[in-house]
Amino acid sequence: MHDAQTLADRYVAVWNERDDERRRVALAALWVPDGQHYVGDREACGYDALEQRIRGSHEKNVRDNGNRFRAARDGRRLRDVVTFHWEMLPADSETVLATGLEFLIVADDGRIL
Repeated sequence: MHDAQTLADRYVAVWNERDDERRRVALAALWVPDGQHYVGDREACGYDALEQRIRGSHEKNVRDNGNRFRAARDGRRLRDVVTFHWEMLPADSETVLATGLEFLIVADDGRIL
């Protein structure tokens, strides 16, 4: 995976995915088996914890509150690091409700460490 924006778009798509099985498959394609995700003092390590973290966010923000996530068009890669901003918007509007910065360390095969 050499295209930072493609990785950013795939990453955000996992958080929007409504089907549990497709989300699991996409998650495994994005992260290494012992991949990690940190937000503040919360951490998820490994597929089970990542799936739980993503499902919880999806249920709260997408399913229950009717929002969607998108990657800003600012994906950048330097060696093994990819950064991009994400936005949360209502499903039917372009009003940005929340933003964040992702800092991903990627393996040689392009999956997130």
